[in-house]
Amino acid sequence: MLDLVTGRLAEAGLERYEVSAFARAGHRCRHNLNYWQFGDYLGIGAGAHGKLSFPHRVVRQVRWREPARYMQEVLFGSAGRGISNQHEVGRRDLPFEFMMNQLRLAEGFEAARFVERTGLPWSAVEAALARAQARGLVERSGGLVRPTPRGFDFLSDLQAMFLPPARAQSGR
Repeated sequence: MLDLVTGRLAEAGLERYEVSAFARAGHRCRHNLNYWQFGDYLGIGAGAHGKLSFPHRVVRQVRWREPARYMQEVLFGSAGRGISNQHEVGRRDLPFEFMMNQLRLAEGFEAARFVERTGLPWSAVEAALARAQARGLVERSGGLVRPTPRGFDFLSDLQAMFLPPARAQSGR
């Protein structure tokens, strides 16, 4: 069914530029582009989420969801920011977090963006990319990585290839 929809949209002049988005040339939505490129964003307002990158860490934040509670925390909370929780994305999780977003785009990404946005060396994803390429899920050329049509069809499988290895059970 997806192949049929994709084919019909292409016949109508709509290009699949993101795994779940199609548009005519020059009419792509830019709203989510920053998220898909693993950029930073501030969460402002009740229930808002944010992502902030620092030289050697990435922090995700969530504001209080209920407007009254959010206002109470902003006005009278100890930090005055209305943050209900935040967590640091572990370095071992950054390859998956990056690929979960970036591989949604048909145009892919340049290797330098991975290094710039995660602070990790390219070698952190090289083995997984080689496996993905061998399975026909990505193509690489001149430092550019992009999902193939098959990679789009099996995006969850492709993204899962960048999950950190399961931690060994250590008798905790």
